[in-house]
Amino acid sequence: MHTVKPPAPLPARITPEQRGRFERQLAELLAALGLPLDSPGTEGTPARLLDAWIDATSGYEPDPKLVTLFPAERREGAGGGHDQIVEGPIAFTALCEHHALPFLGNVWVGYVASGQLIGLSKLTRLVRCHSRRFTMQERLGADIAATLATIVRARGSAVYIEATHLCTRMRGVRETDAATRTATWRGAYEDDARLRREFMGLCGRG
Repeated sequence: MHTVKPPAPLPARITPEQRGRFERQLAELLAALGLPLDSPGTEGTPARLLDAWIDATSGYEPDPKLVTLFPAERREGAGGGHDQIVEGPIAFTALCEHHALPFLGNVWVGYVASGQLIGLSKLTRLVRCHSRRFTMQERLGADIAATLATIVRARGSAVYIEATHLCTRMRGVRETDAATRTATWRGAYEDDARLRREFMGLCGRG
């Protein structure tokens, strides 16, 4: 027996009337591209595609569970050194704003704490918040680093991303093996080469 999955909850920016119109428009587009929509397997494809896009762009909605902070056990400046926290690899999938095709891979997030620490699971939430949007890899790293620094008032934040872009694999040059790597530095990382090397080493990319 075929079970019909309920539609995804609508984000605040989409009304039920818009949803109906979007489904009809997607059906017209898919049919024009050659997809037959009169079979049991495809008659619900426009609605499923819309649900997939709604889920893939859910990062535009606020995440009330993102911020959970704890006091740092080591006082700022104690011992004169830097203590950094690194989490990763955190898997992600995002939509490229140029072609609306996915790019996917892993993110490593690090920061130098001042007076506060953030729950480790919140770093995953932070990556997913910014990756579930239309974006570019360079902006994704910058947004994660900036938000993390703001939330925990970090002395520095760092983000390293390795990703495969389907816009170059499925179209254009059809590159099958290349990976795109970006590193973003903020605060203490910008001025301290040793700290950057330590971060990349903790990412396993030293």
